Amino acid sequence: MKAPPPVTSDASDAVTPETLRKQYAAGATVDELVTASGLSYGTVLNRLHDAGTDMRTSWQTRRMRQNPQARRRLAAHLRTLYEQHGATLTELAQGAGETRRAARRLLIEAGGTMRTTQQTLRMRTAGRAAERHKLALSLRARYEAGASVPELAEDCNYSVATVYRLLHQAKTRMRPQHRHGPPHDERKRP
Repeated sequence: MKAPPPVTSDASDAVTPETLRKQYAAGATVDELVTASGLSYGTVLNRLHDAGTDMRTSWQTRRMRQNPQARRRLAAHLRTLYEQHGATLTELAQGAGETRRAARRLLIEAGGTMRTTQQTLRMRTAGRAAERHKLALSLRARYEAGASVPELAEDCNYSVATVYRLLHQAKTRMRPQHRHGPPHDERKRP
């Protein structure tokens, strides 16, 4: 004979995976959730996994509990770097001494939304384009004040071709080219 299935109480059905996930994200441990809910350890773990919970190690929980205000400040700082400065998860993880996964979790806790790789590339390209335009205008001002293209290239540590390209992007009116070497007399041609 088969044993009858275990009887589930209405109380255990009321503890939803989402409720457990929120409590866990707020800092509760699995053991504390087991005690509070009256569910078995395995059931709590299964429900957390069903809710898509990113699990912590015990040291991460201890660290989280040490100073929740510092965690919120770190999360807000990471969100600013991510959203306004175009930092990647890898850069955030390196700066915060965390893993990419932990940096992602902190961003989400701070209300940030994740970007695709293409969005990150577009954001960074736009930022570099603005810096490059600013540099082009600066080079234009110096060129119009009398600096030569080779001088500008040496000062900026760019090639002459790059300086010319930046000057053209800034719509600089170029001076006539100087001829170097002995003067050419047009009348002496045979």
